[in-house]
Formats: sequence, C-alpha cells, structure tokens
Amino acid sequence: MPTRRSPELRSGRWSEPGRIYLVTIVTDGRRPWFQDWEPAAAVARALAGRDAWPGSRLLCWVLMPDHWHGLLELGESESLSRTVGRAKAHATRVWKPDAGRLWQPGFHDRALRSDDNLLAAARYVVANPIRAGISRSFGGYSYWDAVWISADADAAS
Repeated sequence: MPTRRSPELRSGRWSEPGRIYLVTIVTDGRRPWFQDWEPAAAVARALAGRDAWPGSRLLCWVLMPDHWHGLLELGESESLSRTVGRAKAHATRVWKPDAGRLWQPGFHDRALRSDDNLLAAARYVVANPIRAGISRSFGGYSYWDAVWISADADAAS
C-alpha cells in the first residue's frame, strides 16, 4: 500500500478538462481542525468560493472535522493537481496560520466515468456527516453545499 507521500498516489492521474472528479483532501495527521465553528466556517467559506476554483466548477462539497470532499468539474486552464493545490493554499490562508500545517501533502481523486451516476456521487459526498454519525440529516450539518440546492428552494419549503 502506498504511503501518503508516495508517487504511486499520482500514478495514473490525468487532467481532462470538463471531466468531473471526486476529490478528497485530508488534514495533516487527520487532526480534527474543523470540529470548532470558527475554523470550520472560515475554511468552508474559502473552499466554497469561486476564488478557490478559478476556471473550474465546484458542484458539491462537504467539510468534515478532518477532511474535505468535493465534486469538481475541471476547467480548461489548469491541471487537476494545480487546481486542488491552489484551493488548498487558498483555504490555508484563511485558517489559523500559527497552528501548524493544515493539509496533508497531495490529495485523492477519482474521475467519474460517463456511466457513473453524478447525483449518486453527490449524495455520497453530502451524506458524509450522516454516515459518520455527526448529523442525523442534511439540514443538521452546516458545512456542505451543492449546485442542485438553491436558497429559493429552501425559502419555498
């Protein structure tokens, strides 16, 4: 099994513009930095913003106490590695810089194939807090979003 710094983690990785990727980034040492509201809110806001993903489209995401998952449609301008690295750096700048390193090096990704069910993948991402026992429902957890959910839909219910 490759270690977290192993080049084997990157073998087979390619960047295809327009492809949707399931991306996971993990906190350094799997520390639960985002158990507390203040750092979780700051990093969630940073990773949810367009500045974190210029040229790409974030379809859905969830910030867990020790990791982040997202579905990302890769844009034309950069590789997946550069795009994720830029987002990690963006989030790190709003985090507590004196508390040590925020993220483990690298990230995990899986390219969705054309026969993969996009909505099933999105449900997997946003249901993470429920599976982890952190929340009983989607609405009971604050740090997630999806392009399929809008403020208008919430206001109508």
